[in-house]
Amino acid sequence: MAGLRTSIAIGAADSGRKRGFEDVVRFVQEAERLGVDDVWSAEAWGQDAIAPLAWVGARTERIRLGTGIMQISARVPAMTAMTAMTMASLSGDRFVLGLGASGPQVVEGLHGRPFRAPLERMRETIEIVRLAFSGEKIEYHGRHHELPLPGGEGKPLRLSQPANTGIPIYLATLAPKALELTGAMADGWLGTSFTPEGAEAHLGPLRRGAEAAGRRLEDLDLQAGGVVGFGDPEALAEPLKRQLAFTLGAMGSAKTNFYNDAFKRGGWEEDAVAVQALWVAGKRDEAVARVPTEMVLQANLLGDETMVKQRLAAFRDAGITTLRLSPLGADDHARLDTLGKTLDLLP
Repeated sequence: MAGLRTSIAIGAADSGRKRGFEDVVRFVQEAERLGVDDVWSAEAWGQDAIAPLAWVGARTERIRLGTGIMQISARVPAMTAMTAMTMASLSGDRFVLGLGASGPQVVEGLHGRPFRAPLERMRETIEIVRLAFSGEKIEYHGRHHELPLPGGEGKPLRLSQPANTGIPIYLATLAPKALELTGAMADGWLGTSFTPEGAEAHLGPLRRGAEAAGRRLEDLDLQAGGVVGFGDPEALAEPLKRQLAFTLGAMGSAKTNFYNDAFKRGGWEEDAVAVQALWVAGKRDEAVARVPTEMVLQANLLGDETMVKQRLAAFRDAGITTLRLSPLGADDHARLDTLGKTLDLLP
């Protein structure tokens, strides 16, 4: 079996609070030097996904630059395509377009767009974006997107940039039908709420979607991973419980939380339900305490060198082709040491 590729991420939900752009650039430059393959820029309710990635792209040479993710409700599809093609041109075709539907709290609360039918919206977005990439006139008649707008003065237009059909499209999806769409239409998958022990909760729908479209699951780059750290595994897991409790309880509404649902399908239903109920009730510390240590350990790569190496192999053997790494450390120097040590252990 081929060796694992690796990726890292920049930005987070709170990424707008600290203007540490030079620190980010230096970290990515060093990660590139160590051999990391991809860097993904987050977009939640802080910084956007493109501007920091363009800044990083201007200061690196080899590493692929991916949006992890651009929210489909924050931009019309034609602008998504224009931005992707511009980034590909600026970076020497190192750009990867990562798309996601986000969730109802962000889509309806921040962007003022309806969240209903996210799967249809994703399908239409991909079809329009690929039409734009092809250099053809953009004429599209969907349920959510109609180009040109009927009854107006518009006409079908083609982008004035040269066609570029080689820009990969990756999707960040969690629900079974969305995973099937990813298997059918995308070049890669950006996975979260994933454990090798519960891999089929994600890979099963991805495989069904791929096969229904006449493809194979192996045609996709499957990216998933977690926090990596060296030391006593239980001690390392303890501070990570708060973030996992937040994911299970607050990444979405009490009604719609795709991350929580994914952990349920992966074998953690009782725990996921209990943590969410405590968090929604305002019992945050109790929610954190309710997160099982084993749940944290399965979703991440923690322990001594032998244990981390075993977890790396577990992700690979489950079918992951690119490991997404979030290295622990007190500062960037320590995080890079952790990253380098992990890369040396890759199977």
